[in-house]
Amino acid sequence: MSDRYVKFEDLAADMQRGVDYRIRSKDRGTSVVILAPHGGSIEPETAEIAEAIAGTDFSFYAFEALKAGAHGDFHITSHRFDEPDALNLVGKSNIAVAIHGRKDDGSDTVWLGGRATDLRDAIGAALRDAGFGAIPNESLPGVHAFNICNRTRSGEGVQLELPRSLRRRLATERKVLKDFCVAIRNAIQSTHAD
Repeated sequence: MSDRYVKFEDLAADMQRGVDYRIRSKDRGTSVVILAPHGGSIEPETAEIAEAIAGTDFSFYAFEALKAGAHGDFHITSHRFDEPDALNLVGKSNIAVAIHGRKDDGSDTVWLGGRATDLRDAIGAALRDAGFGAIPNESLPGVHAFNICNRTRSGEGVQLELPRSLRRRLATERKVLKDFCVAIRNAIQSTHAD
């Protein structure tokens, strides 16, 4: 399904903030931001997972559709995602980790993408060590220069694609969510200490 909007300005002209969508943003003055550009009803649970990873240590951003609808109704593809608060927060960070959702394919494997290959690989290793599946993302690699995760000061970020089944587990099983978040946070801290 194609996106209804190719840029945020068009979405904002048709939709009402606080009714149709919301933006949550916490600038904690860190060099790392954890974001969910397709939260709410677009890719359910991604905003909550991103917020849990960010905790109180990393900056956080989420764009969340508040109304149900087709996937493309509020989805702006990552290399066109230009919501001003996101651009500002990501643009002053050295690294961004974007949490995305994908359809189930029979596995709980996280697909790893983005231009920050060292961090991407460290996150993959940490997730596997914690018992999660994680492999390089070949179909949605997240390497476009304008991908929101790569619009950092360094021009690099990481994109994680989580299947629906894993997102449901993370939303309902506290220990699984904690293990997932700790793995990602440890990988970030070992490669990008503030």
